[in-house]
Amino acid sequence: MFAEILQSLRDAFILIISFNKDIYEIIGLTLCVTAASIGISAFIGLASGVFIGSRSFRGKKLLTSVINTLMGLPPVVAGLVVYLFLSRKGPLGSLRLLFTPMAMVIAQVIIISPIITGLSMAAVKLRHEAVEETCRGLGIGRLKTFLMLAFECRYPLVSALLAGYGRAVSEVGAVMLVGGNIEHSTRVMTTAIVLETGKGEYGNAMALGLILLVLSFGINWIVQRFQEGI
Repeated sequence: MFAEILQSLRDAFILIISFNKDIYEIIGLTLCVTAASIGISAFIGLASGVFIGSRSFRGKKLLTSVINTLMGLPPVVAGLVVYLFLSRKGPLGSLRLLFTPMAMVIAQVIIISPIITGLSMAAVKLRHEAVEETCRGLGIGRLKTFLMLAFECRYPLVSALLAGYGRAVSEVGAVMLVGGNIEHSTRVMTTAIVLETGKGEYGNAMALGLILLVLSFGINWIVQRFQEGI
């Protein structure tokens, strides 16, 4: 068994350094889908999280409970909802988005937006009163106050984005359900790892797994350097 693991690692390194076309095609699609998902979710989650966390209004407790519930939404449930909406008989079936990268992006946005929103709410909850009081004393308007609050909470907000990225890049169930794991079309790193492992192609699975770890380490390193440099 140990010899088999070493052989898989050897095969994985050969695939990586030889720039295997199939491997890097899967990596490229993964990065595109993840980047699109994080971009959309960041726009939704950060803005709504900072707003909800810094405002008092009727129904806030209920809304907070809903967001906290959605933070733990099982990915396959999100995938099922998207599948039903985008299927041929669904209300959005005419768009023909099922089994496309766009469907995968939609599913991931549904999964990670509540996470970014919830963590952003928690980030600004304890700081918004002090920031708003200071801004009022300086005669700063609402928009600049909102931006100032976001800046003061930048570290936990970046951490919220990291949490969303981690959930998106590691997602399997939802993207497989709505993407179909189609070769050269919707096959991303996580679904490819599942497929290659099932086929006994451990070298391919190991190569993708190693690159996934490197990507996660790289993102965390960049964020750490960003925080240390400010």
